[in-house]
Amino acid sequence: MRYSLLALGALAASALAAPSGKYVLHEKRDHTPQGWWKTSQLRGNERMPMKIALTQSNMDKLEDYLMEVSHPTSEKYGQHWTAKQVADTFAPSKETVDTVRDWLVSSGIEAERISQSQSLGWLNFEVTVAEAESLLKTKYHKYMHKTGQPHVSCTEYHVPEHVRQHVDFITPTVHFDAKLSPPKDKLNPKIKRSGPTAAEGTSVTPGKAMAIGSPGSASLPKLGAADIDIFGFGADLSTCDEFIVPNCLRALYDIPPVLTSNPKNSYGIVEYTPQAFLQSDLNMFFANFSKFQVQKTPIFDSIDGGVDQTIVESFNYNGESDLDLEYAMTLVNPIKVTLYQTGDLVEGASFNNFLDAIDGSYCTFDGGDDPTQDAVYPDPYPGGYKGPENCGGFAATKVISTSYAYNEADLTPFYEMRQCNEYAKLGMLGTTFLYSSGDYGVAGNGGQCIDPTTGQYNNGTSGKFNPSFPGTCPYILSVGATQIKPGASVTQPEEACETVIFSGGGFSNVFPMPSYQAAAVQEFFTNHPPPYGADRYNNSRMTRGFPDVSANGANYVIAIDGSFSLVYGTSASSPTFGSVLTIVNEARADIGKGSIGFVNPALYAHPTVLNDITSGGNMGCGTPGFTATKGWDPVTGLGTPNTLKLIELFLLLP
Repeated sequence: MRYSLLALGALAASALAAPSGKYVLHEKRDHTPQGWWKTSQLRGNERMPMKIALTQSNMDKLEDYLMEVSHPTSEKYGQHWTAKQVADTFAPSKETVDTVRDWLVSSGIEAERISQSQSLGWLNFEVTVAEAESLLKTKYHKYMHKTGQPHVSCTEYHVPEHVRQHVDFITPTVHFDAKLSPPKDKLNPKIKRSGPTAAEGTSVTPGKAMAIGSPGSASLPKLGAADIDIFGFGADLSTCDEFIVPNCLRALYDIPPVLTSNPKNSYGIVEYTPQAFLQSDLNMFFANFSKFQVQKTPIFDSIDGGVDQTIVESFNYNGESDLDLEYAMTLVNPIKVTLYQTGDLVEGASFNNFLDAIDGSYCTFDGGDDPTQDAVYPDPYPGGYKGPENCGGFAATKVISTSYAYNEADLTPFYEMRQCNEYAKLGMLGTTFLYSSGDYGVAGNGGQCIDPTTGQYNNGTSGKFNPSFPGTCPYILSVGATQIKPGASVTQPEEACETVIFSGGGFSNVFPMPSYQAAAVQEFFTNHPPPYGADRYNNSRMTRGFPDVSANGANYVIAIDGSFSLVYGTSASSPTFGSVLTIVNEARADIGKGSIGFVNPALYAHPTVLNDITSGGNMGCGTPGFTATKGWDPVTGLGTPNTLKLIELFLLLP
């Protein structure tokens, strides 16, 4: 009898430890990424850490929450959320945590082995390979990268049917998230950083995201005439069609003098190491165009070892930062400008690294950053930043302009959607994000288009259009480029930029069309249908169109490395439009109102506060591209800013 009782007890314990319910496929990898190969199956007694990313709550309501505080007709317009409200709203539910934890315990993973991350988004535990294979109904193998980097992975895994909705993903499983070999020295200008990259379902290039600040990056501004004589440019507006200086922009966009600097207002410019400004260049520019700012510096926020390097000084290292700061600081003076210098000299940084620093919850949201694309800190490489990763600790300014961009096809849809959702959350907090739309028309960075057969980038003379990211994210303000027509004055309408660069624009292959844009985009298709088919672009008429707006992007006079030169690009357009929105925020702050936050719904609802651009195009991929027309178009968006009208509109809103 005693033996029978023991046997029954063993059977009961076995039943308790056995996972119950029907198992279903959760994720599957169709092929091994380029550069990796399978070497051997792992031994069952080997141990490894496992992490389960829990499904976030209310993500299906994200856009609704954002529109509540951003649409001008909403009763809750301007009632921006607190960071705690955002974190609590999107944290995994108690049901999700309990369901996944109960599954683990019933599968033999003792409760004391399981911990929940501080962000609440992860369950962490250690398992043997045998336990992991039993838990997920899979087999693990060791893989090796051509650089010698090992990795653990499986080709697919399963979870119980009732658990599936509560699990975002599990690692290590099908994802190749191993850190690859050290990047080459970013300060060596002889390193070639271009070449074919993957697109549309082909494996993306590791490290693409954190190389955004590399010298020679195609998203940086383009250099024109050098060593120019600027005598008389400060006050004379007659040469603005050839030489853009701050007074030209003030005249073009009705930018009023800024008389106050409200402590509740702020403007941020993001730069990625090794891109750096030179104080001597700022002083030279200010001495000619804003005399009272000589020796003025931006507020310097060093993120993940960010440094204003002076090891190498040339246009490829100083052009972007000099341009952004010279114009942003001059146009909004006396409002202080914050410089977010992001990344060290070894790894650099990605947009995700920056977002981590201004919102600590993003470090682990939706599985956290991708170590194949985003820099990992402390930097494991010699000479790198050894401090901890900056997860939070830096305040987001009310307006943030970034003059860098990827191709949408450079990165995975999951990577882009995760980042795009973060811009929505920060918009709910009252921050406006602006990104330049690109300088190659309908083509991607460097003029690359997509081969419709292979999905690879080609030389840009044919193929599918190549939209930019984050420009296609519906929760940022995408800024295209215009120019003063040759021989025209600042009082005459501008045209789409067709000098040196072409305004980036088109339609997303990832993001659906947002509701605030639908009427304007459908009007464009109805009245001005493009002469291209699906072999050229996403012509479904159901995806996000960009840019949203535009500003001048040609013939900017900047002080660079001790002399004056002309530069071109949406790299100039974004900080200019960001300066205008900062001035709008200043007017609101002066009467006790909050920041404008996510501005897109208000701009699309009131397009007359912008100067419509109706001529010019954005050629690329062996085509004329799209054409600027009356109303919104995928070349210049809704148009350029009229600052006085913008102030009038936003002062009337709550």
